[in-house]
Amino acid sequence: MRCVCIGNVPCHGRMCRGRCLRLRLGRCCTSTHRGIYYRSARSLTALESQRPPAQIPSERRALATTPHGFGCLALSVSVLFTVGCDRWPFAPTNAICGVDEPAAVVLPEPRWWKGNLHTHTMWSDGDDYPEMVIDWYRAQGYQFLGLSEHNNVMNGDVWVEVSKSLGGWQAFSVYSERFKMGWIDQKEVHGSLFVRLRTFEELCSYFQEPNRFLVIRSEEITDQIGTKQVHVTAMNLADYIAPQGGRNVFEVLRNNIAAVTRQRQSTGRPILAHVNHPNLGLAVSVGDLVALRGVRFFEIHNGHPRARNEGDDHRPSTERMWDLVLAGRLRRGDDPVYGVAADDAHNYHKWDAGASNPGRGWVMVRARRLTPGAIIRAMEAGDFYASTGVTLEEISVNGDEFALTIRPEPNVSYTTLFIGTRWRDAGLDDSAPGTVPMRRGRNDVGVVFAEVAGTSPSYTLQGDEMYVRAKVTSSKASTNSYRQHELEVAWTQPQIPQR
Repeated sequence: MRCVCIGNVPCHGRMCRGRCLRLRLGRCCTSTHRGIYYRSARSLTALESQRPPAQIPSERRALATTPHGFGCLALSVSVLFTVGCDRWPFAPTNAICGVDEPAAVVLPEPRWWKGNLHTHTMWSDGDDYPEMVIDWYRAQGYQFLGLSEHNNVMNGDVWVEVSKSLGGWQAFSVYSERFKMGWIDQKEVHGSLFVRLRTFEELCSYFQEPNRFLVIRSEEITDQIGTKQVHVTAMNLADYIAPQGGRNVFEVLRNNIAAVTRQRQSTGRPILAHVNHPNLGLAVSVGDLVALRGVRFFEIHNGHPRARNEGDDHRPSTERMWDLVLAGRLRRGDDPVYGVAADDAHNYHKWDAGASNPGRGWVMVRARRLTPGAIIRAMEAGDFYASTGVTLEEISVNGDEFALTIRPEPNVSYTTLFIGTRWRDAGLDDSAPGTVPMRRGRNDVGVVFAEVAGTSPSYTLQGDEMYVRAKVTSSKASTNSYRQHELEVAWTQPQIPQR
């Protein structure tokens, strides 16, 4: 027997970042590498005293076999130890999922973390395996990812039939090429190939790294009233929340937000809820969001082609909704609502305007550590911005000056609009739940206070503003949008001057 280190505990006198598994030494896998040959999980035994029993099956499967019951690691002994200690590709990180793990040290200064809050995989209606989805975001420079499946939190023993899965054989072919070394847990039943979907705990254990990459358990609570789809994403859940229902859109929203609040209070863990794509199916109105207590976030940009962020002749855009909601809530003395951008990714193999592709919108959160609690607390304080491509290096309010620093790109120009509402103009046409105001609404709500060109725009507060927010538009066209000729944009959160 030979002890192979793949994580973070002593293994027969050798310290390595992970756990210890025993493998039978066997013949060489190739003529150039001294390898390890093993037969199924029967010859792979775990040191159970060093790890929770719940982790044993996943680590057995992490070195699982080919469909014929055999596996082969074509690595020299020295390379095998190196791969294990570097964690790539599949050694567990022993991450503490869902809480502020101690390994994520507090940085001397806050920094910006890039993340997507609204993502789908084959656990619901996405067309790729969760490992592939996480791997895509990590490779694209994201630091955190909320896995928000429809009405599930990615637990249980779930198998998908490859030929009938949304990604089909194309997705499986790419998956099996990317995740080699027997990672895939598969079986054949009556001539059909099935693949087990990795649970959230397994995914977190293998992908999460302190202050480098964070995986957050989320759920898109998918409810409806009549034909209207009413969705709320809850981030950093401990357990599944069932759709709560209601007699109208407002009640459905209120009941689901209340269920999230109850779980937050009962568990003591930070949980953030945001309303998804209000213009999808024209479901959620300005009045609903004005009247809704307990929610501080909604999507001003969603990358799904049916999200209708731009509105129409009878429906305000989501950005216009934001101004109307801000005016209505602040006038009533409530907290402001913050704007989120998310891609709502479902499609990872077909890239075009009609697909719901990843990378169409994200948030940049400023915090001193990369943990669910730190991210949520920063967002609740409004210390983040939403983007489809523009990067901000600094957002500051010093005295009366609201200033931005934009990271420039070659041959790209930037225009910043400082948008807001003054207290004297804060009325609304109608803020009753369920109403649908006209596109224009009040002309004095959400007006442009100033337009500034360049990479260092600023605005001097006059003292009578209810709020001021900034929208930065670049001259660079988005290459990944469901609308033609859409430019890259960033939105700051509203600044609330003290009165």
